[in-house]
Amino acid sequence: MDFSELRKAVEEVEVVDAHAHNLVAIDSNFPFIRAFSEASGHALSFSQHSLSFKRSLKDIAELYGSESSLQGVEEYRRGTGLQSICSTCFKAARISTILIDDGLKLDKMHHIEWHKSFTPFVGRILRIERVAEQILDEDFPDGSPWTLDSFTKAFVSNITITVAGEIFGLKSIAAYRSGLEININVAKKDAEEGLTQVLTAGKPVRIANKNLIDYIFLQSLEVAQSYDLPVQIHTGFGDKDLDMRLSNPLHLRAVLEDKRYSKSRIVLLHASYPFSREASYLASVYSQVYLDFGLAIPKLSVHGMISSVKELLELAPLKKVMFSTDGYAFPETFYLGAKKSREVVFSVLRDACTDGDLSIPEAVEAAQDIFARNAIDFYNISSTNSAINSHKNLLQKLNTNGLEADLSLVRIIWVDCSGQHRCRAVPKKRFDDVVTKSGVGLAFASMGMSSFMDGPANGSGLTSVGETRLMPDLSTIRRIPWSKQEEMVLVDMHTKPGEAWEYCPREALRRVSNILKNEFNLEINAGFENEFYLLKRLTREGKEEWVPFDSSPYCSSSAFDAAYPVLNEVTAALLSLGISVEQLHAEAGKGQFEFALGYTICTKAADNLVYTREVVRAIARKHGLLATFVPKYALDDLGSGSHVHLSLWQNGENVFMASDGSSTLGISTVGKEFMAGVLHHLPSILAFIAPLPNSYDRLQPNTWSGAYLCWGNENREAPLRAASPPGTPYGQISNFEIKAFDGSANPHLGLAAIIAAGIDGLRRHLPLPEPVDTYPNPENLQRLPKSLSESLEALHKDDVIKEFIGEKLLIAIKAIRKAEIDHYSLHKDAYKQLIHRY
Repeated sequence: MDFSELRKAVEEVEVVDAHAHNLVAIDSNFPFIRAFSEASGHALSFSQHSLSFKRSLKDIAELYGSESSLQGVEEYRRGTGLQSICSTCFKAARISTILIDDGLKLDKMHHIEWHKSFTPFVGRILRIERVAEQILDEDFPDGSPWTLDSFTKAFVSNITITVAGEIFGLKSIAAYRSGLEININVAKKDAEEGLTQVLTAGKPVRIANKNLIDYIFLQSLEVAQSYDLPVQIHTGFGDKDLDMRLSNPLHLRAVLEDKRYSKSRIVLLHASYPFSREASYLASVYSQVYLDFGLAIPKLSVHGMISSVKELLELAPLKKVMFSTDGYAFPETFYLGAKKSREVVFSVLRDACTDGDLSIPEAVEAAQDIFARNAIDFYNISSTNSAINSHKNLLQKLNTNGLEADLSLVRIIWVDCSGQHRCRAVPKKRFDDVVTKSGVGLAFASMGMSSFMDGPANGSGLTSVGETRLMPDLSTIRRIPWSKQEEMVLVDMHTKPGEAWEYCPREALRRVSNILKNEFNLEINAGFENEFYLLKRLTREGKEEWVPFDSSPYCSSSAFDAAYPVLNEVTAALLSLGISVEQLHAEAGKGQFEFALGYTICTKAADNLVYTREVVRAIARKHGLLATFVPKYALDDLGSGSHVHLSLWQNGENVFMASDGSSTLGISTVGKEFMAGVLHHLPSILAFIAPLPNSYDRLQPNTWSGAYLCWGNENREAPLRAASPPGTPYGQISNFEIKAFDGSANPHLGLAAIIAAGIDGLRRHLPLPEPVDTYPNPENLQRLPKSLSESLEALHKDDVIKEFIGEKLLIAIKAIRKAEIDHYSLHKDAYKQLIHRY
């Protein structure tokens, strides 16, 4: 039999990893050897002599090109850095989606948002025991002791609120605590006694009382049913905290037989090994039961992995078996899980064809189901995951026996130093065959262009001589929502594949972010607010004019109704790209609107902003309108900003907030020092985030844009606003907003300058001045630069920004800003053409 079609299906499918955990920093005290074994303590020393260890170590060494020893791999990891090895592992694993259970607490583990740099879509699985413990670790709000009723209310409310925040499933580790023989009739009195016992043991709380565990389990099942959420359950083997006799999934029979839970959807994790046959039986006779084989692959020997998956398929329907890596702590665990799963599933399905159980087309369909489609349907992730759309296209290609996919072109997008979006398009086949490996050539001069001329600015150091390579970042590739036959991808600029060009904006942001991480173990999360005007075209006396399509006031429902076809389509398109929209409304200008995006790690936030602008402009054009992000469209109306909210994170926690009520400002020490650095350097930062002369027509008093050098608590006339959105503990500040950022700025360069300033504040422990919580008084406050000339002058004097941005890139930026100043000072009405550029 010819198995080439099956092999192609298995090797090319982008997998959905439905169960995994957070990665940790390279200097975490969690030992790398734990990537290979569930053992701990002295038993861990023997793990190097297991079959799976020896095989897995060879696989990793081969991937890295390192010495095939534990020491050799560890030296490679330390020398290469986490960002690089993550990129290597995830690219090789070809994972389109990861669902992360972040209830497994590891030293220096990264927040879920951080992982979005390496795979197109990341979702969350909520571990119910961890939620319960976090609630009980806190005192009851009025100081009284917890009761079962008050705990239940808090627990259900917490899960419900988190569900609203778009989680994709719940998870229970009852098998680790008291076993899977759940008492479906646990008495309230017994659960109350269990709660008392747990609280008496002290904090931090660890829930191990069986009655309370069973009670929480059943409460969670009811919530999951209400929201049609699946529930993952640990079954089978794990570390030695587990009594494996009690982790046999057959113990769940009472739950599965109870009519109250007949509509639940349960997935048994880890192939229930060594109870794989028992799991297969349950999946065959109970509609609620699904199977996942992560951890069994790759932690068993080759024979063990193959036999375990074969046992799952002895009775279980193929539509109920799903792939995951159970990756955790180290990116290598994701790579090994994906690599070995492809090999094992191919072997199992090939044997099934040889035995006559399946035909080749049926085996191909089974592979697609196991690796992606079953999880897409089971976890209901297709509606929010653009990577799934791409994945479905690949499946369609496979199902048509390798005929050309319906994609015709791929747009290669970059943003230049003047903040303009540029793109080239290449045929899909050439993109796959050539561009992904070698990139596309671009003249050096292209990064020296200004807003008024497609030629390099004098003195930029960038000329028609020389060429950079636009290398696609495949983690950013997306199907274009408004042009279904195209994809788009963001690029890095390289001198040659693998070597970043010093003028690359995305690399500048990565470089500064890495300095912040390496020196202070801090990461920046960012969220942008996007203001723009919708204009319609008129012809008067043979001349084209663009005027606001509407003149309704701030937050007007009539304006929203008028623009609804555009706004609704933009929202859907952004969600399809995996970009979270927090809210949208009509702004105060005539025909002006705002989209507020959800926060994410800053590199991803900048990418999201680029795609958001692309979406808004394209869909407006589709509706016969022109959307412009220009800072000041009309001098007699309000300007448009791209306000950015920033917070500092460390090991998954927001550390911009003060940890308790001891801070009078509600901001931590590192938060105040970082913010003080930004405030100190704000005049020169403006040359990055307000890069046009037109930007300063917007930065005026009484326009909520920030005209004076100060900060304030919820003061929208201050350029830096400390913010405490709903859900933030009373008296604490969760982030600060920079209001001067506008839509003509390159977001990567803008954020890089801001972080550079913040690092200077941290290094020098700069003090944060007292907040201005009244209307800014011009008599005792310094005016921010009133023009790009003043900001450029401040930048000339700022050696700190030069240190971080790099001398050559800074020379180019200064030259472009000088060209902007000269041109618009001579051509007073030239700014009107900017609506077609931004």
